[in-house]
Amino acid sequence: MDDDEILKMIRTMVDEEHALRRAGEMVDDNRMRQLEETLDQCWDLLRQRRARHEFGTDEDGAQPRDIRTVEGYEQ
Repeated sequence: MDDDEILKMIRTMVDEEHALRRAGEMVDDNRMRQLEETLDQCWDLLRQRRARHEFGTDEDGAQPRDIRTVEGYEQ
């Protein structure tokens, strides 16, 4: 998966997240949590790929990290 594909996935999920938030009380909490976690994974993967590119290593060697790892990062 290349950067453009990751960004396309991110845009699609962000659009869905916004639609769910606009729904108000009818928000599916499980779906919202799943979207947030998957978005965090996608952003992490994109950052990994960009860092690898910056330092001259193979971008395709970047792998999605598990949700526990990604959600455990400090902001």
